[in-house]
Amino acid sequence: MGSVMNGWRIENGRTLTERGWSEASLHVAGEALAEDDAGAPRRIDASGLLVLPGMVDVHGDAFERHLMPRPGVRFDTTLALRDTDRQLVANGITTAFHGVTVSWEPGLRSVEAARAFVAALMARRGSLSCDTRLHLRWETFALDAAAEVAEWLKLSPAPILALNDHTTGSVLKGTIARKIGQMAERAGIGREDYMALLDRVWGRRDDVPAAIAALARAARDNGNVLLAHDESSPQEREHFRALGAVASEFPMTQETAEAARLAGEDIILGAPNVVRGGSHNGALDAAQAIREGRCTVLTSDYHYPSPLYAAFKLAAGDMEALATYWPLVSRNPARVARLSDRGTLAPGRRADLLLVDASDMAHPEVVATMVAGRIVYARRALDHRATSVNPALASAAE
Repeated sequence: MGSVMNGWRIENGRTLTERGWSEASLHVAGEALAEDDAGAPRRIDASGLLVLPGMVDVHGDAFERHLMPRPGVRFDTTLALRDTDRQLVANGITTAFHGVTVSWEPGLRSVEAARAFVAALMARRGSLSCDTRLHLRWETFALDAAAEVAEWLKLSPAPILALNDHTTGSVLKGTIARKIGQMAERAGIGREDYMALLDRVWGRRDDVPAAIAALARAARDNGNVLLAHDESSPQEREHFRALGAVASEFPMTQETAEAARLAGEDIILGAPNVVRGGSHNGALDAAQAIREGRCTVLTSDYHYPSPLYAAFKLAAGDMEALATYWPLVSRNPARVARLSDRGTLAPGRRADLLLVDASDMAHPEVVATMVAGRIVYARRALDHRATSVNPALASAAE
């Protein structure tokens, strides 16, 4: 759903600005927020609604379920992208980095699958409602893919690169080794074949450090945001910091998270962790980490509705608390991604915003989503909320 005109005045809502809650009208001119309406012909009556900055999701891989909803059942990539796009904007995510795993595994997370997905996204991202980008999750044992990943780093907009090592855990750590059957199923091969492949990959472990250093250097030289995933100790955080990793993504221990915060770095955890009341795999409790200052960014991880629900759950019905927690899903992830044009509602910033019905604070509902000044989602008919100053003008939304 795209708007047909370039000016909006959003009035009668309660808007979260950089200075807190405001009852003042919010003005949109073209793709950006403006100081005044400059004669904007269209108005949205946001009575009873919250007007919130659009959410920025720096790590989400729920799109994989649209590609392969069941093991061995694969759907067209364009269909998956479009369906994912609708789910993103319906849940208030206005900027999304799709976490594309580039692994040594065959199947869903293979180099071939990543290659096809990258090509499809870059060809179609201009037609998507959400500003959709790449988060390249390079498995550090996928040595043969490193050169191709380095080329993808040069794409525009610049992808995020995350350094992932699930191979060592598969071999040495029982927490991941217990998932071997699931991994084999995802890869589309039998457990014994998967174990044999894992043995061959593990045999190249001495080549991994040099490959990590080279790809990290390529990311630094190209200006990509570099993240490190699943760091298990302060020493690992220090190591990846030296390579240029600017944030700790899903640190495994409180000590690791504390080391990142002491260095003034962002810590990224999953919003589903907050919504569900804890980690599903025994990792850090995100809500506790937030209360203790050891988490600054929440992502959708594997569930797109969770960022919205997590912020409201943390607020527990307190509007001032909501103003404190909302940056976890908007301003802070925008900072990590180096997107200084979004994440807050202020003149000159992109007009990425949500209208939210929070009459039930435990179950907030996104009523409408705007991306770059364009209404891309409306849960309810806007006829009674959006009007024209000139009755002859077209309706507020296509």
